Amino acid sequence: MHPQNQSRRRKPIISFLRTQQNHFSFSSRMPTKTLSPSNFKNFLLFLSLLLILYLIVCHPALYDPPAFTTRVFTTPLSRRHLLFSIASSSNSWHRRHSYVRLWYSPNSTRALAFLDRAVADDSSAVDPTLPPVLISADTSKFPYTFPKGLRSAIRVARVVKEAVDLTDEKAGIRWFVFGDDDTVFLVDNLVRTLSKYNHHSWFYVGSNSEAYEQNMKYSFDMAFGGGGFAISYSLAMVLAKFLDSCLMRYAHLYGSDARIFSCLVELGVGLTHEPGFHQIDMRGDMFGMLSAHPLSPLVSLHHLDAVDPIFPNMNRTQALEHLFKAVNVDPARILQQTVCYDRSSQLTVSVAWGYAIQVYEDNQLLPDLLSLQRTFRPWRRGANVDSHFMFNTRDYPRDPCKRPIVFFLESVLSNDSSVQSNYVKHVVGHCDRANAVKKLERIRVFSKKLELDIDEMISPRRQCCDVFPSYNESMVIKIRQCGVNELISMHL
Repeated sequence: MHPQNQSRRRKPIISFLRTQQNHFSFSSRMPTKTLSPSNFKNFLLFLSLLLILYLIVCHPALYDPPAFTTRVFTTPLSRRHLLFSIASSSNSWHRRHSYVRLWYSPNSTRALAFLDRAVADDSSAVDPTLPPVLISADTSKFPYTFPKGLRSAIRVARVVKEAVDLTDEKAGIRWFVFGDDDTVFLVDNLVRTLSKYNHHSWFYVGSNSEAYEQNMKYSFDMAFGGGGFAISYSLAMVLAKFLDSCLMRYAHLYGSDARIFSCLVELGVGLTHEPGFHQIDMRGDMFGMLSAHPLSPLVSLHHLDAVDPIFPNMNRTQALEHLFKAVNVDPARILQQTVCYDRSSQLTVSVAWGYAIQVYEDNQLLPDLLSLQRTFRPWRRGANVDSHFMFNTRDYPRDPCKRPIVFFLESVLSNDSSVQSNYVKHVVGHCDRANAVKKLERIRVFSKKLELDIDEMISPRRQCCDVFPSYNESMVIKIRQCGVNELISMHL
């Protein structure tokens, strides 16, 4: 690790013209007449009262609480109001920056990548499709005592302070977002999620691990850093001031996220849970998780090197690029689960939009379909390792003929009024299927782009869908808003 000009304070990377503040001066002529002590005291009291009234009338902002005032924003939250700080290293950046390229847009996204040291002859350092690369400051003065842990946890924790110190106060940043180089963000969905909260107040937004054991080991109330977390501007300003002194007290902790969590606890701030952040403390096939996502918009995916490609016959990068074809068309709807029932053929169809459709050859109760099929393995390795998860799970049949028929995303088309997504059958094994689905090869889904307002974000409702009749090789489904009194239920 090579310190880079530690004696100099870094200048803001985002600079704006500053306007000079107006200064007011006040003068008054004292009467030439000699005042008695009593009259002089009364005069001072009267003058003080006038000054207080002047300040209240002419400068009411002086009496506003600085961090917790409710304000009406002149502009809604946008991509430009977020600053992403990505923790990476010289060893991993060249292998993982393809993940960052998926979601980073130089024209609309503000992001920085922090490495431990410069990478020789690294073309990505000046690649316009990637965030600017910065070298983290020296952290050798900070103690680290966790057995067999990595000191890089201190450097990654200090990214919070460095990001704040590098940002000009006039840059318009409302939220600081932190993640790893193998974290894929869905930026528009994160903007929607954070728009529910006031950045002038103190907010620490994220989610914990999917694995019960991981939460028990570290904390159920900590935002796991790989899944990403967001800190409001007002809170980040305060946290940055005392982060270094706080890090000295937590030498015994393992990770960077545990250090940030502990420092925020000292400020009295708790975690605001958002289920769209995904640490993915699991391994193997993520189909069961991705096909039953909660109603909250998908915000992030982590540990992508530890899981299988999410689409068949593709590598990891190709599979994520394929998913982003749907993300770029309708980000709010991606992975949103919609269930519809075909009464004529007694079929149940579960649509995870932009990813996969499952067709069951019988009626399935909706609550059963909302639990996750256990296609994945525990995060901890070992023959005798068992794991408990933070959500309901159900068995995934070993026999492929006892599973629903799966159709994976093929393409997405859109125009001003509607979106068409197309899915093709993924054949596993030679199974004897019912006549209604024996010839079924593809499914077309029609929907409108999902636009969620604040009320719908705060109180989401699952949408409904209809299966068009008279299908043979191709099934057509329409997704729509449910009626006021409509139930998503099978027909008996």
